[in-house]
Amino acid sequence: MIQVAIIGFSGALASAMTGMMDLFRLAGVTWARIQDEEPDPQFHVRLLTRDGRPCRCINGITLDAHGRWQDADQADLVIVPTIGGPMEHVLSEHSDLLPHLAQQVDRGAALASNCTGAFLLAEAGVLDGRTATTHWGFADHFRARYPQVDCHPERLITVDGPVACAGGGMAWWDLGVYLVAYYAGDRIARELSRSFVIDAGRQSQAPYATLQSRRYHQDPVIDKLQSWLEEQFHRPLDTADLCEVTGLGERSLLRRFQRATGDTPRHYIQLLRVEAARRSLESTNTPLARITQAVGYDDVSSFSRLFRKHTGLSPGQYRARFGR
Repeated sequence: MIQVAIIGFSGALASAMTGMMDLFRLAGVTWARIQDEEPDPQFHVRLLTRDGRPCRCINGITLDAHGRWQDADQADLVIVPTIGGPMEHVLSEHSDLLPHLAQQVDRGAALASNCTGAFLLAEAGVLDGRTATTHWGFADHFRARYPQVDCHPERLITVDGPVACAGGGMAWWDLGVYLVAYYAGDRIARELSRSFVIDAGRQSQAPYATLQSRRYHQDPVIDKLQSWLEEQFHRPLDTADLCEVTGLGERSLLRRFQRATGDTPRHYIQLLRVEAARRSLESTNTPLARITQAVGYDDVSSFSRLFRKHTGLSPGQYRARFGR
């Protein structure tokens, strides 16, 4: 039986712990009961805390533990749930967890995180040089804090060697189904998904994400330019306009913008325009042609392709899913 350890800590998201425990403990069980067959449990799951005492989750629920963090050394798979409390406080308060996480890969165990739990893996150095994902809303903070990690916030699940990460919020069920499939096989995972009525086909966070300011930097010139772009993105813009606003030469502008934001000015302007279109699609019935013109494009078809590239959905699909 596969041994799974879920790391409990104060300020964690309760559902990311209890939900994963339900998925693993009922893999091979719920479907069998529905079919009036003999259950065949696949996983043994334990919740581990610093001292084996109960942990208080961000929603006020207290969960009893089965053991201590040190007991993770007996697990095949170690899972870090979502950080629900203030990020810096949780990271500093649980710095003694980091050595336990770091040694898991060394001893041959697999590690997984959900949502902002990736911050704890990165803080422990487990994600150095690896591909990872985290909640899209914290991606800029993550990239600024851990530049050695190849962060892809548009992806719902990443797997790099023995480490898997899931994106935001309720992505723990996608991660759980993936891990059940990996350890127990596709059939068990499909049966689990059907039993829990889970749509296991999601692959991207992009439809849910909004543009972040990308201002985890200390460059006042680029900060000023970003503020200007947020007001002027609908206009035809070229590099000369941006140089005039900043007083920088073209090469200096491009270098400083990339260093500060991790992006190019051209791509950043695209994101601003797509974000403005998203807001219109969500809150109005304005025809797509008018939205396209309002955000600075003339051709509806080309803008629709750009919109799909950034969100994973066509404008029509996006409005159908997120519109009022």
